[in-house]
Amino acid sequence: MDFEVNYDVAVIGGGIAGVAAALQAARSGKKTVLVEKTILLGGLATSGLVYIYLPLCDGNGHQVTFGICEELIRKSIQYGPGDIPETWKQGKNAREEERFRCIFSPAAFMLALDEVVQNAGIDIWFDTLVCDAVVEGTRLTGAVVENESGRGILHAKRFVDASGSSILARRAGVPCLEADNYLSIWAIEYRKDANAEGQNLGKNVAVCACGAWANGETSMSDRELQRAGLTREQLRSAPYRGISGRKVSEFVLHTRNCLREHFLTAYESGKYDRKSNYALKLPVMPQFRKISCIQGEYVLRDNEHATFFEDSVGLLADWRKPGFVWEVPYRTLYPANRLGGLLAAGRCSAAAGDAWEVTRVIPSAAMTGQVAGLAAALSIDERVEPPDLNVAHLQKELRGLGFPLHLADVGL
Repeated sequence: MDFEVNYDVAVIGGGIAGVAAALQAARSGKKTVLVEKTILLGGLATSGLVYIYLPLCDGNGHQVTFGICEELIRKSIQYGPGDIPETWKQGKNAREEERFRCIFSPAAFMLALDEVVQNAGIDIWFDTLVCDAVVEGTRLTGAVVENESGRGILHAKRFVDASGSSILARRAGVPCLEADNYLSIWAIEYRKDANAEGQNLGKNVAVCACGAWANGETSMSDRELQRAGLTREQLRSAPYRGISGRKVSEFVLHTRNCLREHFLTAYESGKYDRKSNYALKLPVMPQFRKISCIQGEYVLRDNEHATFFEDSVGLLADWRKPGFVWEVPYRTLYPANRLGGLLAAGRCSAAAGDAWEVTRVIPSAAMTGQVAGLAAALSIDERVEPPDLNVAHLQKELRGLGFPLHLADVGL
């Protein structure tokens, strides 16, 4: 190894979950490092161009998610366009766009995230890949990483896997869950006379979404699919399950094939040409939504909205439909095999089926990231492993940070 370094808390993944976890760990007085494989913070929300900060409220006037999650939604529009609806508190079965949410400029949000992380005194390791895990007995004690300095070991008292793919947990041998991914791509395009109202992208700029959606529907014609090397059945069957180097490459190429056919069809129609309609910005990471999450001591599952959990550490609103609010058990943030030293956040926290649709988005990433960062710090102070942390103490600290923990706390 070319180097070995030591930290109190190491957060793997610089997406929204990782940023929130690192912020809370650092604010709790821990020497913290944030490891990101690209040179951009924000993950799928920014470099992935999924630029909608989904609702923090239930659509009926009740804010349910607070803390760093609320801090970051306001940061997302600090250096760029975007508005939170002023009337969201008056909502009754409100549509998503009428709720406590906003659309932001991905690049502007990146700048704000850089600022907030640097101000917190967090060490940022960009362009750094996690290659392996160091497990000693029943504890995770290190992450093998590689960057321009070579390959080395990053030691920490606690690790938070916020990678979106459970990369550190998988390398450490933690059992993980997988799910299907539909084949789709979001990109930003120039389109003459585009109506970008509500998208905050400016005149003649729009979001281009191609491929298939969760229900198997597609915006593409049979001819476009054929030229892209795809079939309608392939889109419906969601063939991208699990993760491998080959699957990442295939997914990226297939989605970009879809995008290319989108432009070719526009040119062939005669309505546009290469000067009036073209790609401006492509995502720089694969837009998988659900890759791999830990098999937690508890796995959040379908139809568990409005369910009371004694060890709840926060609330999440369902972004797709008003009135559905979920309590999130602390047990979803550590593995069922109780490997010491490890917590999970964001898309890596334990969920399955429809529940994973709720836990994979920005508000969940920010909320579970903050909880994981706090739990990491408290478990160090109390000299216990994360599964053995006094949950009542964790909940008390969360309440002090403004967290409602149960539906009754917000009048539901």
